[in-house]
Formats: sequence, structure tokens, C-alpha cells
Amino acid sequence: MNLIAVAVSVLLLLAVTVGTLRWARVPLVASAIIALARGAIQLAIVSVLLGVALSHAWAGAAVLVVMLVTAVITASRRLSDFPLALPAVAAAVLAGMVISLLLVFATGAFDFSIRYVLAFSGIVIGGAMTAASGSGRQLWLGMQHRTDEIEGWLALGATPRKAVDDIGRSAVAEAMQPVIDQTKTTGLVTLPGAFVGALLAGASPVDAGIFQVTVLAGLLAARSITAALTVYILGAPKVLPAR
Repeated sequence: MNLIAVAVSVLLLLAVTVGTLRWARVPLVASAIIALARGAIQLAIVSVLLGVALSHAWAGAAVLVVMLVTAVITASRRLSDFPLALPAVAAAVLAGMVISLLLVFATGAFDFSIRYVLAFSGIVIGGAMTAASGSGRQLWLGMQHRTDEIEGWLALGATPRKAVDDIGRSAVAEAMQPVIDQTKTTGLVTLPGAFVGALLAGASPVDAGIFQVTVLAGLLAARSITAALTVYILGAPKVLPAR
């Protein structure tokens, strides 16, 4: 891989992004530049750490903890309107990750090695984080827009959870739709990162496809568990959002 060519291509792509945002008068130019710079720095650090983590179990466990904590903090910040956002997100993300990992490695689908655990966990944790923040935000917005409906249920004697039940189901459905669409169109619209990564690592197309299908199933499981638990924990509010 030619590092100079890579640097040139990245800068050109960033220039296109900046030019497009300016043309569209979208005030996200600085955010895009900072995001790419931050991503490059983080990947450089992670690359070095993974070199150690793949050789030492304790380092692999430390990397896994850092990924999990970062995901929980990031998602809970998006749900700061909820008083119990942090513990709710922590429980939901952890449950989604652990159950998915157990089902994959306990069945022997993947070898129980640091390499596979980190690769699978990184993808699953990212999906769980997105599911937690997405379902939580949809729940909050739904409660804001349908306050009258919730108050009507409460006036009829329904519990807070029952009053928000339909909104919660819609929130889970919204959080699941992207991964369902991704799964349906895999191989037709996009070649997912796990598939491409496996190919670049030297796996055969068949083995890469098997790995990707397992990853997609893990994502579906992790996101469904995380979204459902997030909504369940947060979906019995004592105070409704201000209109």
C-alpha cells in the first residue's frame, strides 16, 4: 500500500466533502474535518494497541472494556434528557454484546481467540451503541409528539409503561430498520466491511461470506436486544417531556 497515495486520496476526498458542504451551505465543515482527523488519530493509536492486544489476553480484555465504556458513554450522552440514561444504556449494550458473543463462541462458529473476539465485539458493540441511542431518541421524540395520547392513557388509569407502550414499539422498530435494510441488501448494494476485511486478510470469498453472515446475525441480535431493553428501561417515565 502506497502511503503517499493514500494520504493524497484522503485529502482529495476531504476537499470534496468540504466543497460540497459549503456549496450546500451546511455548517458542518469544521465538524467533518475534525471527525476525520480524530478518526485517523484514533485508528493510529488503536492499530498500535491491537498489535499488543492480539498477543496478550489482558491487553485484549482492556481494549474490549475501552470499546464498551466508550460506546455506553457516547450513546448515553445522546439520551441526556432521560434521568436514567447511563445505567439503561450500559445494561442494554452489555446485554446485547454478551448474548451475541455467547451464542457465537459457545456454538464454535468462531475460534475463541483474541483476534476473533475483538473483531466480532467491535462490530457488535458499535451496532448496539447505535441501537441504544437511536431507540432512545425515537422514544423521547415520540413522547414529545404524543403527549396528549399518553396523558389520555394515564387519565384512564393506565400505568406509565402501558401509556408509552405503542411509542416504545415504534422506537424499537425505527432503531432496527437500518440493520434490517443493511442485511437485506448485503452483496447487492454494498460489500460490508467485515466481508472486505476478511478478503483483504486472505480469506476465500466463501469464508469471507460465512464470516459476514455471522456478523450480520450478531448485529441483528445485539441491536434488537439493546433497542428493546433501552426502551423497556426508559419507557416508564415518571415525568413527560416538555412540549
